[in-house]
Amino acid sequence: MDTKLIMKEHHLPGFSLVKGKVTLPGSKSITNRVILLSSLAKNKTRINNYLESDDTNYMINALESLGVKIEKKTGYLLVYGAGKSYPIKNCDLFLGNAGTAFRPLTAALSMMDGNYKLSGIERMYERPIKDLVDSLRLMGASINYLKKDGFPPLKISPLSNAINNNISIKGNVSSQFLTSLLIATPLLQKSLSIKIIGNLISKPYINITLKLLEKFNIFYQNHNWQKFTLENTSFYKNPNDILVEGDASSASYYFGAAAIAGEIEVHGLNRNSIQGDIYFLKIIEKMGAKITYKDDSIIVKKADVLRGLEVDCEAIPDAAMTLTTMALFCTGETKLYNIASWKVKETDRIVAIQTELRKLGAIVSSTNNSITIDPPKNIKNNIKIDTYDDHRIAMCFSLVSLKKNSVIINNPDCVKKTYPNYFHDFEKIMR
Repeated sequence: MDTKLIMKEHHLPGFSLVKGKVTLPGSKSITNRVILLSSLAKNKTRINNYLESDDTNYMINALESLGVKIEKKTGYLLVYGAGKSYPIKNCDLFLGNAGTAFRPLTAALSMMDGNYKLSGIERMYERPIKDLVDSLRLMGASINYLKKDGFPPLKISPLSNAINNNISIKGNVSSQFLTSLLIATPLLQKSLSIKIIGNLISKPYINITLKLLEKFNIFYQNHNWQKFTLENTSFYKNPNDILVEGDASSASYYFGAAAIAGEIEVHGLNRNSIQGDIYFLKIIEKMGAKITYKDDSIIVKKADVLRGLEVDCEAIPDAAMTLTTMALFCTGETKLYNIASWKVKETDRIVAIQTELRKLGAIVSSTNNSITIDPPKNIKNNIKIDTYDDHRIAMCFSLVSLKKNSVIINNPDCVKKTYPNYFHDFEKIMR
């Protein structure tokens, strides 16, 4: 038999409750931003509590291929900055399906005097990048599509001298596009403004970028999220040490599990987190969960009754996915809206989640920007969940195993993208 045809599965038996403590891995969003920012400064940066995962390894491997020296140590990373231009000027980079590596590297490399090819897996070639490329071309970038217009893979050539000082970017597709521009713009050493066309989604992710840029001596003026301006005196200057917060998106699975079936203390986050997904706690508190904030941890206790809600998810696109499986345990209907960005992630998450929830007995309807979930009287047992090579779908549907429901997760290794030890950590708190 061809072993390649055998689908790997992870069986989660039905658990009665959750109880214990969890220490979060570092945030993927912060880790990849900080690694890239450190590489663009001149000196050495120590990055503490960095996340080691497929996505961050793609960033590290790419930068090493570009001539940046990076040393992995126990619990921290040393990045030796190369300044505003990388030593290697001709390079092919394979970035898998890591959007947090592909988009910002596209922007940074297009501001340099080199020839680069950026490629990935087939799903990356379905994820649009036209809006970012259009904006970079206004900045003088020379970028060509190697297959389908508007999508990776890309060929980047040396920067031209024709630079427009007023750049625009659509705000309603992916916050990673604006993040990429904010990171690349200082490399030009010119005064520039970036205007947002339409509504800017996922503002908390832009806020992460702005706060991290400030740690590297880059200060933008934020004009009410409609325009960002930068002076030509801005240049990257690295801090000696920087700490990566625990991943708030990953924390949502534990917070959700506790709200359904017990009590969990999550270490590595507090109420002052710079990550927008911390707002997830406000939502589940409205659903009935009990929240206690401590200096370096957050405790969530089970709701007496978990209530379905209508939730605007624009600010928490990743953590909002956890609400879809929590909805199975709620009284009443749950509706999530402003989730259009789900359609251009690792898979079309709206379609995927709707399909898998229906397997479990839920009544589900959706649009291109919303999903509505009516929970079943009894969740179907021992159902196989397809994960679509999407780490967050695998982790979200682990919650189905609560209250003595068993579930089978297909292709569980997809969690290596952001949280390789997830199932090990998750099962440690199950009782």
